[in-house]
Amino acid sequence: MTQTSQTTRAPSLLDALTPLLVLIALLIASVQFFGADSSYGPNQIALILCALLASLIGIKNGFSYKEMEAGMLHGIGLVFGAVLILLMVGAMVGSWILSGTVPSMIYYGVQILSPDWFYPACTIICAIVGLSIGSSWTTAATLGIALIGISKALGLNDAITAGAIISGAYFGDKLSPLSDTTNVAAAVASRDLFQHIRHMLWTTIPAFVAALVIFSVLGLTSEHARVSGEQIETLRAALAGEFHISAITLLPLALLLYLAWKKVPAFPALMIGTLAACVMAVFLQPQAVEKLADSSGSGWDLLKGVWISLFGGYSSTSELPAVAKLLSKGGMESMLNTVWLIVSAMAFGGAMEKAGFLERIVKSALSGVKTVSGLITTTVFTCFGMNVAAGDQYMAIILPGRMFREAFEEKGLDGLNLSRTLEDSGTITSVLIPWNTCGAYMSATLGVATFAYAPFALFNLICPLLAIAYGYFNFKQMPLNRANIQQAG
Repeated sequence: MTQTSQTTRAPSLLDALTPLLVLIALLIASVQFFGADSSYGPNQIALILCALLASLIGIKNGFSYKEMEAGMLHGIGLVFGAVLILLMVGAMVGSWILSGTVPSMIYYGVQILSPDWFYPACTIICAIVGLSIGSSWTTAATLGIALIGISKALGLNDAITAGAIISGAYFGDKLSPLSDTTNVAAAVASRDLFQHIRHMLWTTIPAFVAALVIFSVLGLTSEHARVSGEQIETLRAALAGEFHISAITLLPLALLLYLAWKKVPAFPALMIGTLAACVMAVFLQPQAVEKLADSSGSGWDLLKGVWISLFGGYSSTSELPAVAKLLSKGGMESMLNTVWLIVSAMAFGGAMEKAGFLERIVKSALSGVKTVSGLITTTVFTCFGMNVAAGDQYMAIILPGRMFREAFEEKGLDGLNLSRTLEDSGTITSVLIPWNTCGAYMSATLGVATFAYAPFALFNLICPLLAIAYGYFNFKQMPLNRANIQQAG
């Protein structure tokens, strides 16, 4: 590992904020110039330019270019696991459509789920699965893609549906003892995992209930295309005409959820679920596989068709335009733009961390804190800022967690208040940032732009607001207990 030069100077607050402020200005300009397409290249350019700017300021303060480059590469290296998962999700979506898994979920879902209660139903279903498996990413990649498909078929709002899916998935992820972010937040505050989860209930349950109420109101009052029973039957007939629909095709979903519940690592679990779908496609959907392969009569057409679904996704030939659009997606190549965005964001975050800018911003935020409410509010905004600046939720949990730990003790607050606030802000708000790994992942997986679903990710918006309100009224702020520190240590 590259050693830091001995002659480096501590960055000023202006040094630390300059790349971040320039990035915000460039991102605003990107949206103005390119609109919804800003995440397909313009934002990446802004992030890379600001990574270079951060590096130049770091060099001014005594770092060598090699050291700054090493910082950027280290930041990129932190997300290689996420990149592999993202690519595998793309392959899985293609294979699950080809195998009939996604079409069957849509086929049964449009019959079972009522449009009026669809949004709260999405939230509850995803919350149960997220709580069971401890992963918002896996929840979105399995049930999420099917629920988005059902939403389209029912003529509902994709952005609200994505917000409901994310709200439920993050509720489950946040409270699950299987979740990595839940364990990280407890660990960085040196608190017992289950004490941490119990303390989170005070903000998490009210936020979830409030989100459910709002989603129920949206479902009952929103103007959306009312789909008749005849239209639903036409959709189901089109799906049945292109695929063999049966409960057996749901086995890849059941297998993946079981593997996640057994805590099999995400990448191999997704790989197994994808390969299971490939095998099922060959035996249950040979006509769809051969059609995707543009059959030439060769005995290898089945292998070719499955292979295409993994890298290029599925391309529907349905005569019903709604079905063709609904099922033409997936493949690793569909995730390449998101990978580009994540790599660019982490290069910027890595440069900011290497030059000491992130730590400087956190220290500055702490300098003016005088009250408990000020400390909680500062922690929330710092975690959100780290999600913006660093592009990764783990850095938004760990760095503020380290920096704010003593401040909580000095205010007579138990570390459980810190761990809860880290989750209420660092974990929850990551999905609201387009270039954050979580925001980029959800947008790519669900097919809805981050800024489109963000206003409807109600649970994720309400949680940090509740955390601030609790701090302001000094409500459910556990006083410092030295025994807890010794027990956790």
